Amino acid sequence: MNNLSNLPVSVLDLATIVEGETAAGAFRRGLALAQAAERLGYTRYWFAEHHNMESVASAATAVLIGYVAGGTKSIRVGAGGIMLPNHAPLIIAEQFGTLASLYPNRIDLGLGRAPGTDPVTSWALRRSLKNDVDEFPNDVVELLTYLGPRDPDARVRAIPGEGTEVPVWLLGSSTYGAQLAAMLGLPFAFASHFAPTHLHEALDIYHSQFKPSRYLQQPYSMACVNVVAADSDEEAAFLATSFYQVILGMIRNKRRPLQPPVPTMDGLWTEPEKAAVQHMLQYAFVGSANTVKEGLQAFVQSTGISELMITSHLFDLDAKIRCYEMVAPLFKTGAANV
Repeated sequence: MNNLSNLPVSVLDLATIVEGETAAGAFRRGLALAQAAERLGYTRYWFAEHHNMESVASAATAVLIGYVAGGTKSIRVGAGGIMLPNHAPLIIAEQFGTLASLYPNRIDLGLGRAPGTDPVTSWALRRSLKNDVDEFPNDVVELLTYLGPRDPDARVRAIPGEGTEVPVWLLGSSTYGAQLAAMLGLPFAFASHFAPTHLHEALDIYHSQFKPSRYLQQPYSMACVNVVAADSDEEAAFLATSFYQVILGMIRNKRRPLQPPVPTMDGLWTEPEKAAVQHMLQYAFVGSANTVKEGLQAFVQSTGISELMITSHLFDLDAKIRCYEMVAPLFKTGAANV
């Protein structure tokens, strides 16, 4: 039985901008939350690259990772993830080589294949690049080479970067990333917090097709889920309405900063919109500590994951820290094996 108490637990953050707050405020909030996560024994604190979203301030992901790593002492800080088709692999190797040189043995690099934005913004990001998402496997291998052992004869070297061996994860919301991670022998993280459909299929493919590598001898999988934990089921349900409003805005293509919670979503969404939100949030665990524990235990048993990552979209900073405080004791806190 895969018990919560045997699993490491980590955090995904988007440097969320709440209503009435600036990006600078979101960064300060992110640091305070990472410091709380470190105190509570969470293993990692990752930021995700997104662009052109009014509620997300983590666009310059490597810069933000440096800020948070500099304000913490032991927790691993990383990208969950860098959307590699938006960047030249050498640039990412240099950025994360710099971070790893500043904060040894504390930096993670998760790589995604999606743009992390809309098509127009994607074009704005990539217009000076010749490659595209179809080059993703080659880009991953190139990046791994830059971060690998020092090769003084190589024509192109990442300085800093070479020899740092920054742990590289592959991220996915479909089966593609699972297949590639298995083939390359890399750890794999699934984005079930917003794309639940292919979770079990992707994990089955990853575990069954995994090939040992110099990076990893056994498969190591992680899944990200939404968690809103509070002192009662009723309070958690109230707090979760902020997140429901974010997803509703995505469905309507009317994105705005994270809104305060509301007593009810009735009147804010239609029945089809409610169903769409609930489908996207299939793996959202909302309630008291006991309610959340039961849901998460069933989730980890059904998936067989090696580590769980939570993301919590809460308007109030104290409520978010309280959520972290309630979740941490359910898990094995401290360092993981990857």
